[in-house]
Amino acid sequence: MDKHYLTPLFQPDTIAVFTGAASETGQPVPQGRQLMDALRAQRFAGTLVFLDVHTTGTLADLAQTRADLAIICLPHAEALEALEVAGRIKCRAALVIGSGTPADVATTMHRTAQRHGMHLLGPNSLGFQRPARMLNASVVGPLAAAGSLALVSQSGALTASILDWASQNSVGFSTVVSLGPNTCVDMAQVLDYLASDPHTHSIVVYLEGISSARRFMSALRAAANAKPVVVLKAGRKSAGNQAAQTHSGAIVGSDDVFDAALRRAGAVRVRSFVELFSAAKCLASRYRPVGKRLAIVTNGGGPGVLAADWVSEIELELGVLSSESAQALQTQLAPLASLTDLIDLSEEATPAHYRAAIEAAGKDRAVDGVLVVHSPKAGVNAADVARAMSDLKDRLGKPLLCCWMGDASVGEAREVLAGASIPSFRTPEAAVGAFGNIASFYENQQLLQQTPPPLSTLAQPDIEGARLLIENVLAERRQVLTEMESKALLSAFHIPVTQTILARTPVEAMMIATQLGYPVALKIDSPDVTHKSDVSGVALNVMNAVGVRDVFLTMMQTVAKLQPGARINGVTIQKMARNHRGRELYIGLVTDDPFGPVIAFGAGGTMIELINDRAMELPPLNQFLARRLIQRSRVNQTLDEWRGASAVDRNALEHVLLRVSEMVCELPQLREMDINPIIVDSGGAVAVDARIVVTNTPATARHHSHLAILPYPARFEQVWPMRGGGEYTIRPIHPDDAQMLQDLVQSLSPESRYFRFVSALRELPPSMLSRLTLIDYDREMALVAIHRETKPGANGDSQEIERIVGVSRYITNPDKASAEFSLVVADDFNGKGLGSRLMLSIMEAAREKGLTEIEGLVLVNNPSMLKLMKSLGFAVKRFGEDPDFMIVSHPL
Repeated sequence: MDKHYLTPLFQPDTIAVFTGAASETGQPVPQGRQLMDALRAQRFAGTLVFLDVHTTGTLADLAQTRADLAIICLPHAEALEALEVAGRIKCRAALVIGSGTPADVATTMHRTAQRHGMHLLGPNSLGFQRPARMLNASVVGPLAAAGSLALVSQSGALTASILDWASQNSVGFSTVVSLGPNTCVDMAQVLDYLASDPHTHSIVVYLEGISSARRFMSALRAAANAKPVVVLKAGRKSAGNQAAQTHSGAIVGSDDVFDAALRRAGAVRVRSFVELFSAAKCLASRYRPVGKRLAIVTNGGGPGVLAADWVSEIELELGVLSSESAQALQTQLAPLASLTDLIDLSEEATPAHYRAAIEAAGKDRAVDGVLVVHSPKAGVNAADVARAMSDLKDRLGKPLLCCWMGDASVGEAREVLAGASIPSFRTPEAAVGAFGNIASFYENQQLLQQTPPPLSTLAQPDIEGARLLIENVLAERRQVLTEMESKALLSAFHIPVTQTILARTPVEAMMIATQLGYPVALKIDSPDVTHKSDVSGVALNVMNAVGVRDVFLTMMQTVAKLQPGARINGVTIQKMARNHRGRELYIGLVTDDPFGPVIAFGAGGTMIELINDRAMELPPLNQFLARRLIQRSRVNQTLDEWRGASAVDRNALEHVLLRVSEMVCELPQLREMDINPIIVDSGGAVAVDARIVVTNTPATARHHSHLAILPYPARFEQVWPMRGGGEYTIRPIHPDDAQMLQDLVQSLSPESRYFRFVSALRELPPSMLSRLTLIDYDREMALVAIHRETKPGANGDSQEIERIVGVSRYITNPDKASAEFSLVVADDFNGKGLGSRLMLSIMEAAREKGLTEIEGLVLVNNPSMLKLMKSLGFAVKRFGEDPDFMIVSHPL
């Protein structure tokens, strides 16, 4: 159970290879011969057994074969036969190599593999490579060099191209996987494997589409939490949603949503094949991102300025030496350097001068990375400069990149840099862009760490009232809420709105306007009018009763003429919002296929589609995510003091975004929403207009199943009395618990640590600690028992501290029906009832998830745990694969 379920596929000891000499037409099978050559071109670290379904003999003969993995490269009908044979000889995984397999044949293969309990990569896969194992189970080219970079691609042609490029650029791989369409083992499962693969330190993904957003996001978040992930996605442009009923739906494209999803997953997106190669260079160098401030060391003013310009263009920051560092370096290099924004070395600068400049930038806390831009100069040996860089790379502690301009005269230098795994680029822009990818990963990791609950800490909204309002609208067979209904829904979540009253006649309109006070705004009220302004359905700053009457009559006639057949309820009247120099913004919601609801923010008003200012984030939000969402919009720069207007109340704006997030989480019926404009000034925020579209949701939609990212499941928080007195809290784990979890592990006795981890580790490695605390609540759950203790402080006063004293956890198995559990309790809290309560709580969480069985491994020499399991009704039996363990299980 400790091994990943795809280990037989990607780390096999024995492989059964099924190939045939000829196809159904009697012609040779080119891919079969190519596969045989690829497998035999180097000595596989395990055992290869070659089988031919036509000539091997009886099934009894085949039954003597034992293999972890079956590799099949045959025509469709024969591949089905071979897959059946592989299942009968107990292969635990299978790879079917080929192309053009019809969907119905692929489905049959999937069923066959599932019946035999095999994990199937393919059909229509071009295979995979594991260079460290000397295994080339692919038809995409020669075996790649061994390295720490993994490549997962949905295109065989692109896989072959990247491998060809890598062979010329000294880039090695831990794993290369070519998926193809209709594969059973999909992108999410491969990412899940690579996240825990010790040979993989970074991952490059080429993606054309996904089938399940929740599974993809779950696997991608786990992978990006463990190691850098860079994604290139095809199909960036979208025709847009022609049926959109709100401005948000009209301006938000699926590609924008994919960007938002990748950011939230902690991954980095690149836009081109060239950028993918640049990112691969940086990842192969195993740089860990630390920030976005890039220092530039150059021996040519022009190229250095080009690099600095591109730093500003892609919203990085120029890393400028502190005054102390600059003064020390100036003294060391004078008169051979100019230290303004750039570290500009003279043409006579030697390798020693470069070394001094790079060391100074590397030690400066105001610098996150160093770019060296070198132009060929007479009397300066470019290769010697490169050697100076290679000597510094491992002890610099920050990303070191270079741009070696020129060609013939710098060939040797580029070889030196490649040998030292220093990313080298031919243009300043490409080098800066590569560092931008590193910086983006750093920023996106901060988003990944956020695990907001569905409801914020603000006042409780009227969720039931909001649901009742939506149900009434749907009962009338409507999907578009009127402005008054939309504002009522916003008010249920405490979003400030302008008072709006419906008038059905000109006289009613005049009376309402007089009571509200002039000036007023009039808007057509119709469920069939998508955008009021498009049909002259909005009038602002109407100053008197006569104006109200005339506007009412004209508006009713104009709308009826421009959109005949539209149902018109009347005209709404509201007092003009008199916010002093307020900014008109919009907050919207769009539902994407497949990522579900996405929150959009940007400039609002009547010019919204022309301005096209949009920033997006997947719910749920917390204040950190809301703030970052605002900062990504172009309108953000106008929210501080701007053209004589006071700065707006950003806190109020963030609160509105938090409220919208609550609406999205708790009301799965929401399909589209516009709050436009929402006017924000120094005194707060108020929604002037709103339009909401709802739809019926499946009866199975519960516990936020409509969201791509599951919120923090606050519903599992409970307070329990402790045996012997006192109490403790059980709640789901979150990333902020990392230090407390480490303290728990360090406080355990060596025996307790061995019982839990089957290892002599004294503390959790950082990667493991991160993986155990930042979890995807959709596929696993970890509950911690928190005990509050009072301890004396440094000044003699007392202080209350929190401590994790127990953890129970389950991880869903690949069958999606069962789960594996683990449990640990602090030594000084044994016998207080925590173990049984943590187990019962984690079993309840698994039961709510729909799982049917929970199981785990317990060491034979751990009698207290075995006793606890028996007391809870678990079945206990020997674990056949290892006599040192018992397997315990319980139906849910």
